[in-house]
Amino acid sequence: MRIGSEHTIFSLSASHPPAARAVSGDKVTFETLDCFSNTVKNARDVVSGIDFSKVNPATGPLFVEGAQPGDILKVSIQAIRVAKQGVVVAAPGLGQLAGLVEQEETVVCAVSETEADYLGIRLPLRKMVGVIGTAAEGEGISTGTPDRHGGNLDTLRITEGSIVYLPVNVEGALLALGDLHAVMGNGEVMGSGLEICGEVDVVVEVLKDVSLPLPFVETEQLYISLASDQNLERACQKAVEQMARFITDHTTLSLNQAGMFLSLAGHLVASQVVNPQRTMRVEVEKALLESVRK
Repeated sequence: MRIGSEHTIFSLSASHPPAARAVSGDKVTFETLDCFSNTVKNARDVVSGIDFSKVNPATGPLFVEGAQPGDILKVSIQAIRVAKQGVVVAAPGLGQLAGLVEQEETVVCAVSETEADYLGIRLPLRKMVGVIGTAAEGEGISTGTPDRHGGNLDTLRITEGSIVYLPVNVEGALLALGDLHAVMGNGEVMGSGLEICGEVDVVVEVLKDVSLPLPFVETEQLYISLASDQNLERACQKAVEQMARFITDHTTLSLNQAGMFLSLAGHLVASQVVNPQRTMRVEVEKALLESVRK
């Protein structure tokens, strides 16, 4: 099954009609535009010329049969394919150098199978999905904003081989994704990764009677809790609390013991510090918890 990039939305909301329907276990390909809706094509295209009503498009939504509020949608990312060219931007007021940047600039980067060329610097590809989420509970939420439903998480670990667990807030879940990056550093400090269009292959599964602190990411080696808040310190606290909850739910460790374990072996990382809500994550190596698993 394939959902083309003509099916784009700019909010994660129950109000959007499904672009396609799937059953649990189906493989689905999402074709995505870049975060600028493919409107930035060369160095002359700068941020001030962007139509911000068309920023961060997500492809979808996908209605998953049998998904009911209270369930969890498991999204396994099997492959990410990106275009041969991406863009990164700087602008006054954007990112962590907002007050220092005086002039807009766009850099176009050639992308090969293994690397991107940024001004002659060869950067290994780190393909990732910036926006992935289900319809939010209640009013829709812009695809530019992350929260419990997912959204603009801009998290490097959401990549090929990762599993993303998302809440089902409405019937069918209504999954959408987009905002691919060919390369991005933790934090996305200037407000832009290497923005690029492409395709993502996922397998969707509906989980019943499963408890996880959401959104949650699993890789072959890591458990990852994610939390977003306008206040960076609160985002940190939420991410730590969610990982502590996961550990106490799935191991024999008490809350105190889980917290001390996180001080010893957990890694608190900034996913992004530029969106309307900042996203922090806590990473724990799965193998370390094997001896205390319930």
